[in-house]
Amino acid sequence: MVISLAFLGFTLYWYFAGRVREQTAENMEQLISQTSVNIETYLRNMRLISDTIYLRKLKESDLSEGGLDEWMHVLYEENKDSIIGISCYDGDGRIIAGVPFVEEKEGIEARTQDWFLGAVKNGGEFYLSIPHIQNLYVPISYAYPWVVSLSREVEILEGGTLRKGVLLIDMDYTAIEKLLKRVNRNQQRQYVYLCDSSGQIIFHPKQNRINAGIYKENSIVEGGFQNGTKRDRYFGEERLVTVRTVKNTDWKIVCVTLERNIWTGLYESTYYFILLVVVSILAALVLNFLVSMWITIPLEKLTDSVKVADDGNLDPDIYVGGNTEVRYLGQTLKDAAGKMRALWEDFKREEAERQKSTFEALQSQINPHFLYNTLDSIVWMIEGEQYRDAVGMVRNLASLFRISLSRGKTIISIEDEIRHARNYMDIQKMRYHDAFTVEFEVDPAILQASTVKLILQPVLENAIEYGVSQMDGEGEIFVRGEIKDGEICLCVSDNGLGMEEEVAERLLTDRPKKTARGSGVGLLNVHRRLQLYFGEEYGLSIESAPDEGTQVGFHLPFKPLEQKEAKEYEGKGR
Repeated sequence: MVISLAFLGFTLYWYFAGRVREQTAENMEQLISQTSVNIETYLRNMRLISDTIYLRKLKESDLSEGGLDEWMHVLYEENKDSIIGISCYDGDGRIIAGVPFVEEKEGIEARTQDWFLGAVKNGGEFYLSIPHIQNLYVPISYAYPWVVSLSREVEILEGGTLRKGVLLIDMDYTAIEKLLKRVNRNQQRQYVYLCDSSGQIIFHPKQNRINAGIYKENSIVEGGFQNGTKRDRYFGEERLVTVRTVKNTDWKIVCVTLERNIWTGLYESTYYFILLVVVSILAALVLNFLVSMWITIPLEKLTDSVKVADDGNLDPDIYVGGNTEVRYLGQTLKDAAGKMRALWEDFKREEAERQKSTFEALQSQINPHFLYNTLDSIVWMIEGEQYRDAVGMVRNLASLFRISLSRGKTIISIEDEIRHARNYMDIQKMRYHDAFTVEFEVDPAILQASTVKLILQPVLENAIEYGVSQMDGEGEIFVRGEIKDGEICLCVSDNGLGMEEEVAERLLTDRPKKTARGSGVGLLNVHRRLQLYFGEEYGLSIESAPDEGTQVGFHLPFKPLEQKEAKEYEGKGR
């Protein structure tokens, strides 16, 4: 009871800890999903502004006619809370129009800027830069703002000439910063930061400490993570990391929770949990002692008396005494022991009948299958006016049915089974015009051993039908028999088509599907009949490989045919 309670407490504790970890991961997924939606909405608005300028002005009108500044000014005024500026450059980096800037700074070339090069490289697709100070212009307020540049390569029509240019929208970095700060403000055990796929940090709640070298972030590794939640280890600290890629960008939103923060909440309740388990164990010990005084002694006496029944005595002197429950149990066991012998006898009789019925049912499956194929061969010969061969096949068939019909026995000698197999192969060789050869090598020492009848014929039939029937005279079938390690080993092998290893394994476990060429029994039927008569350790084994033939082994005990059975067979068979 102590071990059970301790194990139960330990299991419940770890289950609870697992649930806490799962709940933390779910919370991280929800947090990062909402953050992703907000950032994607913000970036989508910036793209819409860029599309408006490009598709409705740059592509539809000639800039020599003017009007671009007015378009930019209107869009800027509508979105100046989130935009620092809008500008358009030609392919040489010269400014065409821009708001709200007054003049460019001297000595700075736009075409060398990261946002310009990235836009040209992307060939019309949007390019997002990492946060940087926009120092291309003389600022109106003499303060250089932090921006994230959204740029794209565009086509500019000016004076009837179409040329390349770059459209730039400088987004206010503080808008993104405020959004992510708001996300991190209410988080005590986790934090969210933003980086690109190369690991460059765009926003981090501990940015000042990172810049000062006091804190380090594993952004290079985590920026390369695929979307989802993963376990990470950084500077000896276990971390739970959830990553989500911002649509249409290479930005990654990363949510990090330290494992020690997850366990902190658990530690607060651990002491109460341990106290509860200890009190439960002590109570269980006391209860166990009291129950032992009241029940254990009568139960031990009852157990000692029942052990006599375990030794095979079905009429033992069962102890009846102690408390009401033990006394009732003793009386019940005593009554049950009186009925046990009758039940055992009934069971043995019913089991024998069941095995006999099962064996006969399996045996009956072979006979129609065999008869159908043999009669089919005879009909084929008669239709081909091969009367002499047909007469020979009828004689062989009569010899075959001497075993399966005349005796009424299911157990025969291996000698008769081999004779049966030879007759069957003679029939099949006539049917297939000697398209294959058959060779028998059987140790005379096993001929008088007993076997279940009709075990070789289904295997030989499979070897012909699915192995060598299409080999144009090159097919070979070998039947061997010998004693090995005191047991009988028969083997039927061919050099036919063979089969995959998986198919061979299923033949003895799954019932094969019925086809036009067989009844669907065959190998599985033989395997079950051998196991039913000789035991589960005996039966068939199959080895095969494509284009390397098939080998079917028979594993039987060496059990000589009893004289009584042999004489009875001799009398009925003839």
